[in-house]
Amino acid sequence: MKFTKIHSLGNDFLIVDERKIRDNEDKPALARLVCERHTGAGADGLLIIRITDPAKGLINFRVFNADGTEAEISGNGLRCAAAYLHHYKKIDSTRLEFHTTAGNRESKLIKQDKNLYHIRIEMGIPLLRSQDIPFYDGSIHEKIIDYPLSINRKVYPITVISLGNPHCAIFVDRFPARIEWHQIGREIELHPFFLKKTNVEFIRVMSRKEIEVLFWERGVGETLSSGSGSCAAAVASIMKGLTDQKVKVRTSMGVLEVEWKKKKIYQSGPAEVVFTGDFISS
Repeated sequence: MKFTKIHSLGNDFLIVDERKIRDNEDKPALARLVCERHTGAGADGLLIIRITDPAKGLINFRVFNADGTEAEISGNGLRCAAAYLHHYKKIDSTRLEFHTTAGNRESKLIKQDKNLYHIRIEMGIPLLRSQDIPFYDGSIHEKIIDYPLSINRKVYPITVISLGNPHCAIFVDRFPARIEWHQIGREIELHPFFLKKTNVEFIRVMSRKEIEVLFWERGVGETLSSGSGSCAAAVASIMKGLTDQKVKVRTSMGVLEVEWKKKKIYQSGPAEVVFTGDFISS
């Protein structure tokens, strides 16, 4: 199976053309196999794409986490898939449209420097109602801002949104020790109020124009960056009145830019082609 490895600020994916996969392939099992960092190619996720209309730049997009679970969408994954298509000149247009289970998402190539691509992705309209996330504590909420979530006798004020996939934002003055925020992230991810589990963002507001974020991703664990997570962190910061509508999101390996404009969210950042390979599965 031919694949290409691409990362966005350390959040890495293996990208495969759906035509290169056997028709009866167990895709969750394949994702677990190829994403394993010791015995596979190693990645946070597997992206399976299929060009449906080359002239219009239409692409089907599926993303499987390293644990084999399928996610609705991935912001960094979309940029990596776009970089793959541009790098191998699969489509001539600088504009692409990805069909995901969360809806259609547009992509625009901003610039290219060899194997490094800077791409802007439209991430849709943030979903704020509890039933759209989905989040259920026995009541219906129009918005969930600073909700007191109790875990192990501690209460965490959480802000919850969806960008097609669920996100839980926690604001901190300083980041906890790694072992601590990993534990919190894991417990919130699996909390029964989140009916499809959740991604978790730990956010430190640096100014009206910049935030710093740590990411715990559903089905993966810690990731060095996250496109949808950066968008969610920015939306939560804007909703709470802590930042402007355009925000730089500082991740462990660099900066993404997020803008909330005319109801929709846009994120811009890099995607770098690393290598290609041929994975031999039994």
